[in-house]
Amino acid sequence: METIFTVLILLLAVALSGVIVRMLPVKLPLPLLQIAIGALLTFPRINPHVTFDPDIFMALFIPPLLFADGWRMPKREFFMQRRAILMLALGLVLLTVVVVGYFVHWLVPQISLPVAFALAAVLSPTDAVALSAIAGKDKIPAQLMHILEGEALMNDASGLVALKFAVAAALTGYFSLRDATLSFFVIAAGGLAVGAAIGWLFSFASARFLNVTSEGDPAPGVVMTLLIPFAAYLFAEHLEVSGVLAAVAAGMMMNYTSVAHMGPVSARVRASSTWQMIEFVFNGMVFTLLGLQFPGILGKALLDAHHTSNVQMMRLLGYIAAVLAALYAMRFGWVWLLRWVASRSAARHGMANAVPGLRTVAITTVAGVRGAVTLAGVLSLPVALASGAPLPGRDTAIFIASGVILASLMVAIVGLPLLLRGVRRGAHPAHVAEERAARAQAAQAAIRAVDALHEKATEDMDESQAAYAADVTARVMDTYRRRLATLDADRDRAKHAREAEALELQMRLAAMRAERATLLDLRNRQTINDETLTKLMREVDLSETAMTTRGRNRG
Repeated sequence: METIFTVLILLLAVALSGVIVRMLPVKLPLPLLQIAIGALLTFPRINPHVTFDPDIFMALFIPPLLFADGWRMPKREFFMQRRAILMLALGLVLLTVVVVGYFVHWLVPQISLPVAFALAAVLSPTDAVALSAIAGKDKIPAQLMHILEGEALMNDASGLVALKFAVAAALTGYFSLRDATLSFFVIAAGGLAVGAAIGWLFSFASARFLNVTSEGDPAPGVVMTLLIPFAAYLFAEHLEVSGVLAAVAAGMMMNYTSVAHMGPVSARVRASSTWQMIEFVFNGMVFTLLGLQFPGILGKALLDAHHTSNVQMMRLLGYIAAVLAALYAMRFGWVWLLRWVASRSAARHGMANAVPGLRTVAITTVAGVRGAVTLAGVLSLPVALASGAPLPGRDTAIFIASGVILASLMVAIVGLPLLLRGVRRGAHPAHVAEERAARAQAAQAAIRAVDALHEKATEDMDESQAAYAADVTARVMDTYRRRLATLDADRDRAKHAREAEALELQMRLAAMRAERATLLDLRNRQTINDETLTKLMREVDLSETAMTTRGRNRG
Protein backbone atom coordinates (compact mmCIF):
# COMPACT_ATOMS: atom_id res chain seq x y z
CA MET A 1 0.00 0.00 0.00
CA GLU A 2 2.90 2.36 0.75
CA THR A 3 4.26 1.87 -2.78
CA ILE A 4 0.89 2.74 -4.33
CA PHE A 5 0.65 5.83 -2.12
CA THR A 6 4.15 6.92 -3.16
CA VAL A 7 3.42 6.53 -6.89
CA LEU A 8 0.15 8.45 -6.57
CA ILE A 9 1.86 11.27 -4.64
CA LEU A 10 4.56 11.57 -7.31
CA LEU A 11 2.00 11.59 -10.14
CA LEU A 12 0.00 14.26 -8.31
CA ALA A 13 3.17 16.32 -7.86
CA VAL A 14 3.94 16.11 -11.58
CA ALA A 15 0.38 17.09 -12.53
CA LEU A 16 0.33 20.01 -10.08
CA SER A 17 3.66 21.29 -11.41
CA GLY A 18 2.15 21.62 -14.88
CA VAL A 19 -0.81 23.56 -13.47
CA ILE A 20 1.21 25.80 -11.15
CA VAL A 21 3.79 26.79 -13.78
CA ARG A 22 0.97 28.28 -15.90
CA MET A 23 -0.52 30.18 -12.97
CA LEU A 24 2.68 31.82 -11.74
CA PRO A 25 3.01 35.53 -12.63
CA VAL A 26 6.74 34.98 -13.27
CA LYS A 27 7.76 32.46 -15.91
CA LEU A 28 9.61 29.70 -14.08
CA PRO A 29 11.26 26.69 -15.77
CA LEU A 30 9.20 23.57 -15.14
CA PRO A 31 12.18 21.41 -13.97
CA LEU A 32 13.06 23.92 -11.24
CA LEU A 33 9.46 23.96 -10.01
CA GLN A 34 9.35 20.15 -10.00
CA ILE A 35 12.61 20.01 -8.02
CA ALA A 36 11.13 22.48 -5.52
CA ILE A 37 7.95 20.39 -5.18
CA GLY A 38 10.08 17.28 -4.65
CA ALA A 39 12.01 19.08 -1.89
CA LEU A 40 8.74 20.15 -0.24
CA LEU A 41 7.57 16.54 -0.24
CA THR A 42 10.42 15.67 2.14
CA PHE A 43 8.61 17.43 4.99
CA PRO A 44 8.01 14.88 7.78
CA ARG A 45 4.20 14.78 7.50
CA ILE A 46 4.30 14.23 3.71
CA ASN A 47 7.57 12.40 3.08
CA PRO A 48 6.79 9.44 0.77
CA HIS A 49 10.11 7.78 1.77
CA VAL A 50 11.30 7.12 -1.77
CA THR A 51 14.50 5.10 -1.96
CA PHE A 52 16.56 6.25 -4.95
CA ASP A 53 17.88 3.04 -6.50
CA PRO A 54 20.25 4.08 -9.34
CA ASP A 55 19.87 0.80 -11.25
CA ILE A 56 16.07 0.89 -11.19
CA PHE A 57 16.10 4.60 -12.01
CA MET A 58 18.37 4.10 -15.03
CA ALA A 59 16.36 1.13 -16.32
CA LEU A 60 12.92 2.68 -15.80
CA PHE A 61 13.19 6.39 -16.62
CA ILE A 62 16.20 6.94 -18.87
CA PRO A 63 15.48 4.52 -21.81
CA PRO A 64 12.09 5.95 -22.89
CA LEU A 65 13.31 9.55 -22.61
CA LEU A 66 16.46 8.90 -24.65
CA PHE A 67 14.46 6.80 -27.12
CA ALA A 68 12.03 9.69 -27.68
CA ASP A 69 14.91 12.17 -28.07
CA GLY A 70 16.62 9.86 -30.56
CA TRP A 71 13.36 9.47 -32.50
CA ARG A 72 12.90 13.25 -32.76
CA MET A 73 16.53 14.13 -33.45
CA PRO A 74 16.85 15.44 -37.05
CA LYS A 75 19.05 12.82 -38.72
CA ARG A 76 20.36 15.15 -41.41
CA GLU A 77 21.48 17.77 -38.88
CA PHE A 78 22.90 15.07 -36.60
CA PHE A 79 25.04 13.79 -39.46
CA MET A 80 26.04 17.28 -40.57
CA GLN A 81 27.14 18.21 -37.03
CA ARG A 82 28.68 14.80 -36.25
CA ARG A 83 32.19 16.20 -35.72
CA ALA A 84 31.11 18.84 -33.22
CA ILE A 85 28.82 16.36 -31.45
CA LEU A 86 31.51 13.68 -31.16
CA MET A 87 34.13 16.16 -30.02
CA LEU A 88 31.79 17.32 -27.23
CA ALA A 89 30.29 13.93 -26.36
CA LEU A 90 33.56 11.99 -26.50
CA GLY A 91 36.54 14.35 -26.50
CA LEU A 92 35.21 16.75 -23.87
CA VAL A 93 34.00 13.91 -21.63
CA LEU A 94 37.38 12.15 -21.60
CA LEU A 95 39.25 15.42 -21.06
CA THR A 96 36.86 16.35 -18.25
CA VAL A 97 37.38 13.01 -16.53
CA VAL A 98 41.17 13.48 -16.49
CA VAL A 99 41.49 17.22 -15.79
CA VAL A 100 38.56 17.65 -13.39
CA GLY A 101 39.41 14.32 -11.74
CA TYR A 102 42.92 15.52 -10.84
CA PHE A 103 41.49 18.91 -9.83
CA VAL A 104 38.95 17.33 -7.45
CA HIS A 105 41.65 15.13 -5.88
CA TRP A 106 43.84 18.22 -5.36
CA LEU A 107 40.93 20.25 -4.02
CA VAL A 108 39.60 17.55 -1.67
CA PRO A 109 42.50 15.24 -0.74
CA GLN A 110 40.22 12.84 1.20
CA ILE A 111 38.63 11.90 -2.14
CA SER A 112 40.92 9.25 -3.63
CA LEU A 113 42.04 9.69 -7.23
CA PRO A 114 39.83 6.88 -8.67
CA VAL A 115 36.78 8.28 -6.84
CA ALA A 116 37.68 11.75 -8.12
CA PHE A 117 37.77 10.35 -11.66
CA ALA A 118 34.40 8.69 -11.03
CA LEU A 119 32.95 12.01 -9.84
CA ALA A 120 34.31 13.78 -12.93
CA ALA A 121 32.83 11.02 -15.11
CA VAL A 122 29.30 11.46 -13.72
CA LEU A 123 29.61 15.25 -13.96
CA SER A 124 30.52 15.12 -17.66
CA PRO A 125 27.07 14.21 -19.16
CA THR A 126 24.72 17.12 -19.88
CA ASP A 127 20.92 17.12 -19.69
CA ALA A 128 19.08 18.21 -22.84
CA VAL A 129 15.66 17.81 -21.19
CA ALA A 130 16.45 20.39 -18.52
CA LEU A 131 18.06 22.64 -21.13
CA SER A 132 14.98 22.63 -23.38
CA ALA A 133 12.71 23.40 -20.44
CA ILE A 134 14.93 26.25 -19.23
CA ALA A 135 15.68 27.84 -22.60
CA GLY A 136 12.18 27.44 -24.02
CA LYS A 137 11.11 26.53 -27.52
CA ASP A 138 13.05 28.08 -30.40
CA LYS A 139 15.06 30.34 -28.08
CA ILE A 140 18.46 28.78 -28.87
CA PRO A 141 19.50 28.96 -32.55
CA ALA A 142 18.47 25.75 -34.30
CA GLN A 143 21.97 24.71 -35.40
CA LEU A 144 23.40 25.11 -31.89
CA MET A 145 20.42 23.33 -30.32
CA HIS A 146 20.96 20.35 -32.61
CA ILE A 147 24.56 20.13 -31.44
CA LEU A 148 23.58 20.38 -27.77
CA GLU A 149 20.84 17.74 -28.17
CA GLY A 150 23.17 15.41 -30.05
CA GLU A 151 25.84 15.88 -27.39
CA ALA A 152 23.39 15.08 -24.59
CA LEU A 153 22.25 11.93 -26.41
CA MET A 154 25.77 10.60 -26.78
CA ASN A 155 27.68 11.80 -23.71
CA ASP A 156 25.51 9.86 -21.26
CA ALA A 157 27.10 6.69 -22.59
CA SER A 158 30.68 7.98 -22.62
CA GLY A 159 30.31 9.38 -19.09
CA LEU A 160 28.81 6.17 -17.69
CA VAL A 161 31.45 3.99 -19.36
CA ALA A 162 34.17 6.20 -17.89
CA LEU A 163 32.44 5.84 -14.50
CA LYS A 164 32.52 2.06 -14.82
CA PHE A 165 36.30 1.99 -15.28
CA ALA A 166 36.88 4.56 -12.55
CA VAL A 167 34.87 2.47 -10.08
CA ALA A 168 36.76 -0.67 -11.13
CA ALA A 169 40.04 1.16 -10.51
CA ALA A 170 38.79 2.32 -7.09
CA LEU A 171 37.82 -1.22 -6.07
CA THR A 172 40.79 -3.12 -7.51
CA GLY A 173 43.52 -0.50 -7.65
CA TYR A 174 44.25 -1.52 -11.26
CA PHE A 175 43.69 0.51 -14.43
CA SER A 176 44.84 -0.09 -18.00
CA LEU A 177 44.38 2.71 -20.54
CA ARG A 178 44.68 0.24 -23.43
CA ASP A 179 42.01 -2.09 -22.03
CA ALA A 180 39.74 0.81 -21.12
CA THR A 181 39.99 2.36 -24.60
CA LEU A 182 39.30 -0.96 -26.35
CA SER A 183 36.40 -1.76 -24.02
CA PHE A 184 34.92 1.69 -24.51
CA PHE A 185 34.68 1.32 -28.29
CA VAL A 186 33.34 -2.24 -27.98
CA ILE A 187 30.69 -1.16 -25.46
CA ALA A 188 29.69 1.89 -27.54
CA ALA A 189 29.60 0.07 -30.89
CA GLY A 190 27.78 -2.88 -29.32
CA GLY A 191 25.12 -0.64 -27.81
CA LEU A 192 24.53 1.16 -31.09
CA ALA A 193 24.31 -2.15 -32.98
CA VAL A 194 21.89 -3.73 -30.49
CA GLY A 195 19.60 -0.69 -30.46
CA ALA A 196 19.59 -0.35 -34.24
CA ALA A 197 18.86 -4.06 -34.66
CA ILE A 198 15.93 -4.03 -32.23
CA GLY A 199 14.52 -0.86 -33.83
CA TRP A 200 14.78 -2.38 -37.30
CA LEU A 201 13.23 -5.70 -36.24
CA PHE A 202 10.26 -3.94 -34.71
CA SER A 203 9.82 -1.74 -37.78
CA PHE A 204 9.93 -4.84 -39.99
CA ALA A 205 7.36 -6.65 -37.85
CA SER A 206 5.19 -3.56 -37.47
CA ALA A 207 4.95 -2.96 -41.22
CA ARG A 208 3.77 -6.54 -41.80
CA PHE A 209 1.69 -7.50 -38.78
CA LEU A 210 0.66 -4.53 -36.65
CA ASN A 211 -0.53 -2.09 -39.36
CA VAL A 212 -2.29 -4.50 -41.66
CA THR A 213 -5.57 -2.58 -41.98
CA SER A 214 -6.71 0.91 -41.17
CA GLU A 215 -9.78 -0.52 -39.38
CA GLY A 216 -7.73 -2.42 -36.82
CA ASP A 217 -7.16 -1.21 -33.25
CA PRO A 218 -3.83 0.68 -33.17
CA ALA A 219 -3.35 0.03 -29.43
CA PRO A 220 -1.24 -3.17 -29.78
CA GLY A 221 1.26 -1.39 -32.03
CA VAL A 222 1.47 1.61 -29.69
CA VAL A 223 2.05 -0.63 -26.66
CA MET A 224 4.74 -2.53 -28.54
CA THR A 225 6.44 0.77 -29.38
CA LEU A 226 6.50 1.67 -25.69
CA LEU A 227 8.41 -1.54 -24.96
CA ILE A 228 11.15 -0.95 -27.55
CA PRO A 229 13.39 1.36 -25.45
CA PHE A 230 13.24 -1.00 -22.47
CA ALA A 231 13.98 -4.01 -24.67
CA ALA A 232 16.94 -2.24 -26.26
CA TYR A 233 18.33 -1.06 -22.92
CA LEU A 234 17.91 -4.33 -21.01
CA PHE A 235 19.15 -6.55 -23.84
CA ALA A 236 22.22 -4.35 -24.34
CA GLU A 237 22.97 -4.33 -20.61
CA HIS A 238 22.60 -8.12 -20.55
CA LEU A 239 25.24 -8.30 -23.29
CA GLU A 240 27.38 -5.86 -21.24
CA VAL A 241 27.29 -3.11 -23.85
CA SER A 242 25.85 0.40 -23.56
CA GLY A 243 22.12 0.31 -22.84
CA VAL A 244 21.97 4.11 -23.06
CA LEU A 245 23.29 4.16 -26.62
CA ALA A 246 21.04 1.20 -27.46
CA ALA A 247 17.94 3.20 -26.47
CA VAL A 248 19.14 6.19 -28.54
CA ALA A 249 19.96 4.02 -31.56
CA ALA A 250 16.58 2.26 -31.37
CA GLY A 251 14.78 5.61 -31.48
CA MET A 252 16.83 6.86 -34.41
CA MET A 253 16.32 3.61 -36.32
CA MET A 254 12.56 3.70 -35.78
CA ASN A 255 12.46 7.16 -37.35
CA TYR A 256 14.84 6.20 -40.13
CA THR A 257 12.72 3.20 -41.17
CA SER A 258 9.70 5.55 -41.42
CA VAL A 259 7.51 3.43 -39.12
CA ALA A 260 6.45 6.71 -37.50
CA HIS A 261 5.11 8.05 -40.80
CA MET A 262 3.41 5.00 -42.32
CA GLY A 263 0.39 2.92 -41.44
CA PRO A 264 -3.04 4.05 -40.23
CA VAL A 265 -3.53 7.66 -39.18
CA SER A 266 -5.19 6.49 -35.95
CA ALA A 267 -2.01 4.67 -34.92
CA ARG A 268 0.16 7.75 -35.49
CA VAL A 269 -2.23 10.06 -33.65
CA ARG A 270 -2.53 7.71 -30.69
CA ALA A 271 1.21 7.02 -30.56
CA SER A 272 2.02 10.75 -30.66
CA SER A 273 -0.37 11.63 -27.84
CA THR A 274 0.77 8.62 -25.78
CA TRP A 275 4.44 9.55 -26.09
CA GLN A 276 3.74 13.19 -25.22
CA MET A 277 2.03 12.03 -22.03
CA ILE A 278 4.82 9.59 -21.15
CA GLU A 279 7.52 12.21 -21.69
CA PHE A 280 5.70 14.72 -19.50
CA VAL A 281 5.15 12.20 -16.69
CA PHE A 282 8.64 10.66 -16.84
CA ASN A 283 10.42 14.02 -17.09
CA GLY A 284 8.36 15.29 -14.18
CA MET A 285 9.10 12.16 -12.14
CA VAL A 286 12.83 12.54 -12.81
CA PHE A 287 13.01 16.11 -11.55
CA THR A 288 10.66 15.45 -8.65
CA LEU A 289 12.86 12.55 -7.57
CA LEU A 290 15.87 14.86 -7.80
CA GLY A 291 14.10 17.29 -5.51
CA LEU A 292 13.36 14.48 -3.06
CA GLN A 293 17.06 13.64 -2.83
CA PHE A 294 18.56 17.12 -2.49
CA PRO A 295 17.40 17.93 1.08
CA GLY A 296 18.75 14.63 2.36
CA ILE A 297 22.08 15.06 0.59
CA LEU A 298 22.75 18.80 0.52
CA GLY A 299 20.70 19.89 3.53
CA LYS A 300 21.96 17.19 5.87
CA ALA A 301 25.61 17.69 4.90
CA LEU A 302 25.42 21.48 5.30
CA LEU A 303 23.57 21.17 8.60
CA ASP A 304 26.17 18.75 9.98
CA ALA A 305 28.95 21.05 8.79
CA HIS A 306 27.24 24.04 10.41
CA HIS A 307 27.14 22.23 13.75
CA THR A 308 30.86 21.62 13.38
CA SER A 309 31.80 25.17 12.31
CA ASN A 310 30.76 27.84 9.85
CA VAL A 311 34.16 27.45 8.19
CA GLN A 312 33.42 23.81 7.39
CA MET A 313 30.06 24.74 5.87
CA MET A 314 31.64 27.43 3.71
CA ARG A 315 34.33 24.97 2.67
CA LEU A 316 31.68 22.53 1.39
CA LEU A 317 29.95 25.29 -0.58
CA GLY A 318 33.37 26.31 -1.91
CA TYR A 319 33.92 22.77 -3.20
CA ILE A 320 30.71 23.02 -5.26
CA ALA A 321 31.62 26.46 -6.63
CA ALA A 322 35.19 25.39 -7.48
CA VAL A 323 34.13 22.18 -9.27
CA LEU A 324 31.39 24.01 -11.20
CA ALA A 325 33.89 26.70 -12.22
CA ALA A 326 36.33 24.00 -13.36
CA LEU A 327 33.63 22.33 -15.46
CA TYR A 328 32.68 25.65 -17.06
CA ALA A 329 36.32 26.50 -17.70
CA MET A 330 36.92 23.12 -19.34
CA ARG A 331 33.81 23.43 -21.48
CA PHE A 332 34.50 27.03 -22.48
CA GLY A 333 38.13 26.26 -23.39
CA TRP A 334 37.22 23.14 -25.37
CA VAL A 335 34.43 24.84 -27.33
CA TRP A 336 36.68 27.84 -28.00
CA LEU A 337 39.40 25.51 -29.28
CA LEU A 338 36.92 23.77 -31.58
CA ARG A 339 35.79 27.18 -32.82
CA TRP A 340 39.36 28.24 -33.49
CA VAL A 341 40.14 25.03 -35.42
CA ALA A 342 36.92 25.38 -37.43
CA SER A 343 37.68 29.03 -38.22
CA ARG A 344 41.15 28.10 -39.51
CA SER A 345 39.65 25.41 -41.71
CA ALA A 346 36.99 27.83 -42.99
CA ALA A 347 39.64 30.46 -43.72
CA ARG A 348 41.59 27.97 -45.83
CA HIS A 349 38.44 27.51 -47.93
CA GLY A 350 38.02 31.26 -48.36
CA MET A 351 35.12 31.71 -45.92
CA ALA A 352 35.32 34.63 -43.51
CA ASN A 353 33.32 34.79 -40.27
CA ALA A 354 32.00 31.29 -40.91
CA VAL A 355 32.18 30.29 -37.24
CA PRO A 356 30.06 31.79 -34.42
CA GLY A 357 31.73 34.13 -31.97
CA LEU A 358 32.22 34.49 -28.25
CA ARG A 359 28.52 34.67 -27.39
CA THR A 360 27.86 31.26 -28.95
CA VAL A 361 30.76 29.80 -26.99
CA ALA A 362 29.32 31.29 -23.79
CA ILE A 363 25.82 29.97 -24.56
CA THR A 364 27.24 26.49 -25.23
CA THR A 365 29.12 26.65 -21.92
CA VAL A 366 26.17 27.74 -19.77
CA ALA A 367 23.84 25.31 -21.60
CA GLY A 368 25.85 22.39 -20.22
CA VAL A 369 23.44 21.76 -17.34
CA ARG A 370 23.70 18.56 -15.33
CA GLY A 371 20.70 16.43 -14.43
CA ALA A 372 19.34 13.05 -13.43
CA VAL A 373 22.01 10.86 -15.03
CA THR A 374 24.67 12.64 -12.96
CA LEU A 375 22.83 11.94 -9.69
CA ALA A 376 22.06 8.33 -10.63
CA GLY A 377 25.70 7.79 -11.56
CA VAL A 378 27.19 9.23 -8.38
CA LEU A 379 24.71 7.36 -6.16
CA SER A 380 25.77 4.12 -7.86
CA LEU A 381 29.25 4.45 -6.38
CA PRO A 382 29.92 1.41 -4.15
CA VAL A 383 29.70 1.97 -0.42
CA ALA A 384 32.75 -0.14 0.43
CA LEU A 385 35.98 -1.45 -1.08
CA ALA A 386 36.63 -5.14 -1.69
CA SER A 387 38.27 -5.32 1.73
CA GLY A 388 35.09 -4.06 3.40
CA ALA A 389 36.53 -0.65 4.24
CA PRO A 390 34.32 2.37 3.36
CA LEU A 391 34.99 3.92 -0.05
CA PRO A 392 36.99 7.07 0.79
CA GLY A 393 35.29 10.31 -0.21
CA ARG A 394 32.01 8.76 -1.40
CA ASP A 395 29.73 11.03 0.68
CA THR A 396 31.68 14.15 -0.31
CA ALA A 397 31.51 13.15 -3.98
CA ILE A 398 27.72 12.71 -3.75
CA PHE A 399 27.43 16.11 -2.05
CA ILE A 400 29.52 17.85 -4.72
CA ALA A 401 27.62 16.19 -7.59
CA SER A 402 24.23 17.15 -6.11
CA GLY A 403 25.37 20.73 -5.56
CA VAL A 404 26.73 21.01 -9.10
CA ILE A 405 23.41 19.77 -10.55
CA LEU A 406 21.43 22.39 -8.65
CA ALA A 407 23.96 25.17 -9.26
CA SER A 408 24.21 24.46 -13.01
CA LEU A 409 20.42 24.64 -13.29
CA MET A 410 20.37 27.99 -11.47
CA VAL A 411 23.20 29.41 -13.59
CA ALA A 412 21.39 28.37 -16.78
CA ILE A 413 18.09 29.84 -15.57
CA VAL A 414 19.73 33.21 -14.94
CA GLY A 415 22.46 33.17 -17.60
CA LEU A 416 20.76 31.80 -20.71
CA PRO A 417 18.06 34.51 -21.01
CA LEU A 418 20.77 37.16 -20.68
CA LEU A 419 23.05 35.52 -23.26
CA LEU A 420 20.16 34.83 -25.66
CA ARG A 421 18.87 38.41 -25.56
CA GLY A 422 19.00 39.77 -29.08
CA VAL A 423 19.97 36.43 -30.64
CA ARG A 424 18.02 35.59 -33.79
CA ARG A 425 15.41 32.99 -32.97
CA GLY A 426 13.30 30.58 -34.91
CA ALA A 427 14.12 28.33 -37.79
CA HIS A 428 17.17 28.71 -39.96
CA PRO A 429 16.43 30.61 -43.23
CA ALA A 430 17.39 27.54 -45.24
CA HIS A 431 14.88 25.47 -43.23
CA VAL A 432 12.14 28.05 -43.84
CA ALA A 433 12.85 27.94 -47.57
CA GLU A 434 12.84 24.14 -47.71
CA GLU A 435 9.59 24.05 -45.72
CA ARG A 436 7.92 26.39 -48.21
CA ALA A 437 9.24 24.34 -51.13
CA ALA A 438 8.05 21.11 -49.52
CA ARG A 439 4.59 22.53 -48.86
CA ALA A 440 4.34 23.70 -52.48
CA GLN A 441 5.51 20.36 -53.93
CA ALA A 442 3.15 18.41 -51.65
CA ALA A 443 0.19 20.58 -52.71
CA GLN A 444 1.11 20.22 -56.41
CA ALA A 445 1.36 16.45 -56.00
CA ALA A 446 -2.06 16.42 -54.31
CA ILE A 447 -3.60 18.37 -57.21
CA ARG A 448 -2.09 15.97 -59.75
CA ALA A 449 -3.38 12.98 -57.77
CA VAL A 450 -6.90 14.44 -57.59
CA ASP A 451 -6.84 15.22 -61.32
CA ALA A 452 -5.69 11.69 -62.17
CA LEU A 453 -8.40 10.16 -59.98
CA HIS A 454 -11.01 12.44 -61.55
CA GLU A 455 -10.10 11.25 -65.06
CA LYS A 456 -10.20 7.61 -63.99
CA ALA A 457 -13.44 7.94 -62.03
CA THR A 458 -15.37 9.79 -64.79
CA GLU A 459 -14.52 7.41 -67.63
CA ASP A 460 -17.77 5.41 -67.29
CA MET A 461 -20.02 8.14 -65.86
CA ASP A 462 -22.96 9.72 -67.61
CA GLU A 463 -23.23 13.48 -68.04
CA SER A 464 -24.97 14.25 -64.73
CA GLN A 465 -22.60 12.04 -62.73
CA ALA A 466 -19.57 13.59 -64.46
CA ALA A 467 -20.82 17.11 -63.64
CA TYR A 468 -21.21 16.16 -59.98
CA ALA A 469 -17.73 14.58 -59.95
CA ALA A 470 -16.28 17.72 -61.56
CA ASP A 471 -17.85 19.84 -58.81
CA VAL A 472 -16.36 17.58 -56.10
CA THR A 473 -12.97 17.66 -57.82
CA ALA A 474 -13.01 21.44 -58.05
CA ARG A 475 -13.82 21.76 -54.34
CA VAL A 476 -10.97 19.44 -53.33
CA MET A 477 -8.51 21.10 -55.71
CA ASP A 478 -9.51 24.55 -54.49
CA THR A 479 -8.16 23.70 -51.02
CA TYR A 480 -4.71 22.95 -52.44
CA ARG A 481 -4.76 25.87 -54.90
CA ARG A 482 -5.44 28.26 -52.01
CA ARG A 483 -2.63 26.62 -50.08
CA LEU A 484 -0.29 27.24 -53.03
CA ALA A 485 -1.46 30.84 -53.17
CA THR A 486 -0.26 31.44 -49.59
CA LEU A 487 3.22 30.31 -50.72
CA ASP A 488 3.27 32.49 -53.83
CA ALA A 489 6.37 34.62 -54.44
CA ASP A 490 4.12 37.63 -55.03
CA ARG A 491 3.92 39.11 -51.52
CA ASP A 492 0.61 40.92 -52.03
CA ARG A 493 -1.08 37.86 -53.46
CA ALA A 494 0.34 35.63 -50.72
CA LYS A 495 -0.74 38.12 -48.03
CA HIS A 496 -4.34 38.23 -49.33
CA ALA A 497 -4.39 34.43 -49.53
CA ARG A 498 -3.16 34.09 -45.95
CA GLU A 499 -5.74 36.61 -44.70
CA ALA A 500 -8.49 34.70 -46.50
CA GLU A 501 -7.26 31.42 -45.08
CA ALA A 502 -7.11 32.88 -41.56
CA LEU A 503 -10.72 34.06 -41.91
CA GLU A 504 -11.74 30.63 -43.19
CA LEU A 505 -9.99 29.03 -40.20
CA GLN A 506 -11.92 31.27 -37.78
CA MET A 507 -15.20 30.37 -39.49
CA ARG A 508 -14.46 26.65 -39.47
CA LEU A 509 -13.48 26.75 -35.79
CA ALA A 510 -16.68 28.63 -34.95
CA ALA A 511 -18.65 26.00 -36.89
CA MET A 512 -16.91 23.18 -35.03
CA ARG A 513 -17.60 24.78 -31.67
CA ALA A 514 -21.27 24.94 -32.67
CA GLU A 515 -21.13 21.26 -33.70
CA ARG A 516 -19.60 20.31 -30.36
CA ALA A 517 -22.17 22.29 -28.37
CA THR A 518 -25.02 20.72 -30.32
CA LEU A 519 -23.68 17.19 -29.82
CA LEU A 520 -23.37 17.76 -26.07
CA ASP A 521 -26.90 19.16 -25.95
CA LEU A 522 -28.22 16.12 -27.84
CA ARG A 523 -26.52 13.81 -25.36
CA ASN A 524 -27.85 15.78 -22.38
CA ARG A 525 -31.38 15.50 -23.80
CA GLN A 526 -30.80 11.73 -24.24
CA THR A 527 -31.32 12.04 -28.01
CA ILE A 528 -27.99 10.28 -28.61
CA ASN A 529 -26.01 8.04 -26.28
CA ASP A 530 -22.44 8.44 -25.03
CA GLU A 531 -21.03 6.06 -27.63
CA THR A 532 -22.43 8.14 -30.48
CA LEU A 533 -21.26 11.33 -28.77
CA THR A 534 -17.71 9.99 -28.37
CA LYS A 535 -17.49 8.93 -32.01
CA LEU A 536 -18.76 12.23 -33.41
CA MET A 537 -16.76 14.37 -30.96
CA ARG A 538 -13.57 12.54 -31.94
CA GLU A 539 -14.20 13.37 -35.61
CA VAL A 540 -14.66 17.05 -34.77
CA ASP A 541 -11.63 17.08 -32.45
CA LEU A 542 -9.33 15.50 -35.06
CA SER A 543 -10.49 17.98 -37.71
CA GLU A 544 -9.93 20.91 -35.36
CA THR A 545 -6.50 19.59 -34.34
CA ALA A 546 -5.42 19.33 -37.98
CA MET A 547 -6.61 22.85 -38.78
CA THR A 548 -5.18 24.55 -35.70
CA THR A 549 -1.84 22.78 -36.15
CA ARG A 550 -1.63 23.98 -39.75
CA GLY A 551 -2.63 27.47 -38.63
CA ARG A 552 0.10 27.57 -35.95
CA ASN A 553 2.75 26.35 -38.38
CA ARG A 554 1.92 29.16 -40.79
CA GLY A 555 1.51 31.83 -38.15
